[in-house]
Amino acid sequence: MTIALALHGGAGTLRRQDMSAELEKAYRKGLERALDAGHAVLLAGGSALDAVCACVCALEDDPLFNAGCGSVFTLDGKQEMEAAVMDGGSQDAGSVTGLSQVQNPVLLARAVMERTPHVTLGFAAAEDFARRIGQPMQPPAYFHTEKRWQALQLEKERLAQGGGDDDIPEDRKHGTVGAVALDEQGRLAAATSTGGRTAKWPGRIGDTPVIGAGTWADSHCAVSGTGHGEYFVRAAVGHEISARIRYLDETLASACDAVVHGQLLKMGGSGGVVAVDRWGRVALPFNCEGMYRAAIDGEGQRLIAIYNDED
Repeated sequence: MTIALALHGGAGTLRRQDMSAELEKAYRKGLERALDAGHAVLLAGGSALDAVCACVCALEDDPLFNAGCGSVFTLDGKQEMEAAVMDGGSQDAGSVTGLSQVQNPVLLARAVMERTPHVTLGFAAAEDFARRIGQPMQPPAYFHTEKRWQALQLEKERLAQGGGDDDIPEDRKHGTVGAVALDEQGRLAAATSTGGRTAKWPGRIGDTPVIGAGTWADSHCAVSGTGHGEYFVRAAVGHEISARIRYLDETLASACDAVVHGQLLKMGGSGGVVAVDRWGRVALPFNCEGMYRAAIDGEGQRLIAIYNDED
């Protein structure tokens, strides 16, 4: 049976001319580690859900990416992390928001799906649940990275000078990690995790934990998004891609392109998605400078890329 896997480490990259060779190598290595973690699960006959969680945990544990220990800061200098998982076969889903101490938010999202009667838990209630079930917790220092702290200071300065969404630096716009997979039993799954947007308002909830927006999986496809979350919510990006496949009989590639390069752009939204369908076809479209991404499709073709000229 076919297996396939795709992941992203965020859209809106540093421009090629601004990326040092050392930093680019580190990003590619981080993507490769995450891809290998998920692929090992699939090769061993594991589930798509286990594979996407393995990918996302690897990215949450890497401070280069805006999730887990690399999460950005809110306007008041704290972290409010979010995550979601969805099992395509059952369409069970779980998500969390407003986390500040959970080491791997994606695993807590899975626990919400599997161990509670709810889909979403947030803030203090979600962290209390994490403690009760014994999930690893970390102090604020674990999530503090100097790169993210300086990005907050720069963003606060830009905002104080009257800056708006139109002039946010490309590498500060988006930062989310996610993965989608097809396992050998034909099951699809998606998982997404993020620290949100630099200098976001405290209490802001993005598209990642909104099932159907930044995270979606059913029997036709699995989708994980990264971008300006407010637009992903308004466009119901993940569900919209699936709906185009189901109701318009579009291919995965055409459905993704219609949403990412059509609907989102018309609304003014930027970002991208990784997606896989039940035949193992992979799509990785984005409408911005670049997207940290990696994939192994149903034919075994492997890709690790950052910029828009690498596919």
